[in-house]
Amino acid sequence: MIGVVAQWQPASTPDTIQFAWVVALLFLTATLLTKRGHESGRTLAAITWGVFGVFWLSLVPYFAFEHQSWIEAILAVVALPACAYAGYLLYSGRDSLFLLTRAVMFMLFIYLPFTAIPAMTVAGVTIPEPRRVFIELVASQTMWAINLVGYSPTLIESPEGYQATFEWLLPGGDRRILVHTVLACTGIGSMAIFGGLIAAVKAPMVRKVRALGVAIPIIYVLNIARTTFINIAYGKQLMHWYPDVVLFLFGAENPYRVSFLISDRIISQLLAVVALVGITYLVARELPELVIVLEDVLYVLTGEEHDLLESMDLPRDPVDRADPTGTRV
Repeated sequence: MIGVVAQWQPASTPDTIQFAWVVALLFLTATLLTKRGHESGRTLAAITWGVFGVFWLSLVPYFAFEHQSWIEAILAVVALPACAYAGYLLYSGRDSLFLLTRAVMFMLFIYLPFTAIPAMTVAGVTIPEPRRVFIELVASQTMWAINLVGYSPTLIESPEGYQATFEWLLPGGDRRILVHTVLACTGIGSMAIFGGLIAAVKAPMVRKVRALGVAIPIIYVLNIARTTFINIAYGKQLMHWYPDVVLFLFGAENPYRVSFLISDRIISQLLAVVALVGITYLVARELPELVIVLEDVLYVLTGEEHDLLESMDLPRDPVDRADPTGTRV
């Protein structure tokens, strides 16, 4: 039996994980220095933004050639000048960027433990690694959704030893397709983004909790829909469209990967952008303070000021633009 394997791989090797931890710790140090009124915090934060840009640039070969995602590769290239410009603006006195700095710091500290915390035994009780728990949970619920629409792949052990690999048999039974569920399939990256944004802003805790209550369930449900769609499209070879063109564009050779490339790298990634914009709007309805971060991101990308409170029809009363983090700098 011939096997064809696809997996949503995380952009995380030991080197990239260590690099990300360095960035997180530098942002934390800069935040603490700033909170204590040291001007060196601004300088360190500005430098760390440049380091963060280099981090993303280092991932371009992975995104382009291993992960075969040109969308992510292009975004990683754009991230270098965008991060460098953010650092320059922060150093030049745009204090609102301290809020974005804090948000990125929180995002990293939410996401990175899932790549690092091992299984452990406490008082004779074995506690599995969070990574395994989350991956197997997503895999089991994806299997439930796949069964719900009438398909029955087999859930088998992954190379990591998790019950998280889908085995699909093609007609004739002489070829199988294996789809490994890994951390990047769980939606934790998107959850970390919104968790970091919500943690960073200055707002009452009750509204922060409401904002999380909007973002996290929607991300989780949409992610299960995404993994279900990709599994079925790839496992049943439903999108074997223009194989020569698709393989050329992605630098791939295996014709059985065409359905995967179209369903995941094209359709799902484009829809993910739309979904993130929609979720951001819904979260901002609960937490208008978030627009300060969004306005800064738009300013870094366009060089123009934007009033999102007006364009998104959000209340102005809760938003303190002069001191968005609660700490004068």
